Amino acid sequence: MTDRVDTPRETVLKAHGIRKVFRTASTELEVLKGVSLEVRRGEMVAITGASGVGKSTLLHILGTLDRPSEGELEINAEDVLSLDGDSLAQFRNRHIGFVFQFHNLLPEFTALENVMLPGMIGPGPVAEVRDKAMELLASVGLEERFDHRPGELSGGECQRVAVVRALAMNPLLVFADEPSGNLDAAASNALHEMIVELSRSEKQTFMVMTHDQNLAQSLDRTGHIEAGVLHLS
Repeated sequence: MTDRVDTPRETVLKAHGIRKVFRTASTELEVLKGVSLEVRRGEMVAITGASGVGKSTLLHILGTLDRPSEGELEINAEDVLSLDGDSLAQFRNRHIGFVFQFHNLLPEFTALENVMLPGMIGPGPVAEVRDKAMELLASVGLEERFDHRPGELSGGECQRVAVVRALAMNPLLVFADEPSGNLDAAASNALHEMIVELSRSEKQTFMVMTHDQNLAQSLDRTGHIEAGVLHLS
């Protein structure tokens, strides 16, 4: 596989002609109609659109969780659609982080353990994984919450844990699907500010699927999906 290159503003994701068609015995629904885009390292890109227009479908394809019906997808100059299941899983664990609307933290584990989990899959020393997780949690103001389980944290705190968990492997890309959709206004604003700050300080690339116009307008570029077509500035 291609090693990660840290040259600023390199193209880290390139998609061309992405189509997704869902078929049943009697119907055919084309959700994405030839989506093409490029994303550069360190960019924050928002994709907006009404519910059901294909934002999550696009995220799943770009994040290699699903395959398109047609199209091409390169991440870090790697043709990811040509990889087999095991190779793709390894690539995804190394290069991609995810944040979803519901934090998806494991309730039986502490905040620190949840952030450590992605690193535990790899071959790195446990002490280094732990140190990285502690550093990330402290960077978002959760140094007093290492040993708290999700049920002992607020919604905003859980989502902050989810964001830093996505960063635990120093991924090339972080995909966020309605990351503030389950939070109140104050927690949403705090999460938005945190994402922008992390992107700037870590040169981290974020692609955010959202209906929140305040969040979208705070990022570098905004696209809009309508009728399966992406319009990206």
